[in-house]
Amino acid sequence: MLAINFTPFPELTTNRLILRQMKREDETDFFALRSNPEIMRFIPRPIAQSVADAFQLIQSINDGIRKNESITWGITLNNKPTVIGTIGYVRMAKEHHRAEVGYLLSADFRGQGIMQEALSAVVDYGFQQMKLHSIEGIVVPQNTASASVLKKAGFQKEAHFKENQFYKGRFHDSIHYSLLTPLV
Repeated sequence: MLAINFTPFPELTTNRLILRQMKREDETDFFALRSNPEIMRFIPRPIAQSVADAFQLIQSINDGIRKNESITWGITLNNKPTVIGTIGYVRMAKEHHRAEVGYLLSADFRGQGIMQEALSAVVDYGFQQMKLHSIEGIVVPQNTASASVLKKAGFQKEAHFKENQFYKGRFHDSIHYSLLTPLV
């Protein structure tokens, strides 16, 4: 079983990005992301109704980090503190050395390779620091942009499950992609 410790919080940097822990001051930025129906269209989570909702979500994220159960980074540009997206390991199966990556990004920053850059840093952290054996990404079939991000990062399609998720009163398919740790 994996022994994971996110203390101190692992801030990650890339050429253009800083992936950092979210804090109360990010609640307005996070609300803008989590309340936007276009951004949340393929994410089976309730839309934030208020800034207070966004702050509660940040608290919940940070609680998961404190308990070493999950980790989510706020994505910011190197020269700006504004959170433009999030990425993290939203579910971990420590006994299987496996985690599920999840992410979202402001529509204003799509098509610029930002999520690809963030995913690369998070995958490297997962394999090198967390000692994961595999990383999973789950998308609905309609979310071709997210599937493309995963494929460009080397993820392979593992399965297409028919109507295996129930959300908002109906069943949805899901496609599972995974990436195995590189051989050392």
